[in-house]
Amino acid sequence: MGYVNLTEFILLGLFHNEDVKAMCSVLFLLCYLAILCGNLVVLLTIRGSQLSEHPMYFFLSYLSLMDVCFTSTVAPKLIIDLLVQCNAISYNGCIVQMFSAHFFGATEIFILVVMAYDRYVAICRPLYYMITLNRPVCYVLVIVSVFGAFMHSLMHVLIVIRLPFCGANEIDHYFCDIFPLLKLACTDTRLLVIIVITTTGLLSILTFVALVISYIIILSTLRMRSSRGRRKALSTCGSHITVVFMFFLPLIFTYVPMGDPVGDDKVFALFYTVIAPLFNPLIYTLRNTDMKNAMRKVWCQEKLSEGK
Repeated sequence: MGYVNLTEFILLGLFHNEDVKAMCSVLFLLCYLAILCGNLVVLLTIRGSQLSEHPMYFFLSYLSLMDVCFTSTVAPKLIIDLLVQCNAISYNGCIVQMFSAHFFGATEIFILVVMAYDRYVAICRPLYYMITLNRPVCYVLVIVSVFGAFMHSLMHVLIVIRLPFCGANEIDHYFCDIFPLLKLACTDTRLLVIIVITTTGLLSILTFVALVISYIIILSTLRMRSSRGRRKALSTCGSHITVVFMFFLPLIFTYVPMGDPVGDDKVFALFYTVIAPLFNPLIYTLRNTDMKNAMRKVWCQEKLSEGK
């Protein structure tokens, strides 16, 4: 069978039932708007208040930005496909979507690692906190996270653009990802699957284990703190741990497949592309007194100034 120069792919999406598609298009649109509003409120609150001077909130603002960018690479196309039933995506568009999804997703992973390090220094070495995580260091950590994510995403693109295709162009997913594209290639991709599992899957597992160990160390250190300081630190760490579990567990199930590389990946992908970014603003604000106070100051002052 000869190779074909494909110009587009067909995304099979999440559902085949037309009634379910119509209902879910509205649901996902509302979720996407909530993600945009929630994360932008967190981002603008931090940037518009003194919280931006604190390393933890400095990193949180970038996490919110990554949530917006990450979901925006996937959700708009998903919603449009459900509404107008136009599931085609160009070859170049597919590559760009895959690169963007992996870039913003990997950046979010690295920022979550940086936030865990921030909590470790703040709780285990509080006297050195502002020295260790001064503003230049914070910028360097963000730049390193972005560069690492770029190299990770570039590797996936280099794998895909070398794949030969023989005509089949239906992707069993709602966005372009590496495993569904490997499944379409008319060549032996077993080695490439192992490479992806080793890089993305193993990276996710090792990062998740490292984060869990770091929070165990942090929680063990809290036993020596006063009850008030312990409650505040537990509230902050509890928010971080919740986000880590919501983001990493579906990611691990997706990129460390036990059988069929695609399988239920579409369901797992919903958790880290839509559900986690939807709940992150709530998790970081509902139990965070500093954030709630900053939101009152920033947004209430704007309303008062508009009323004058």
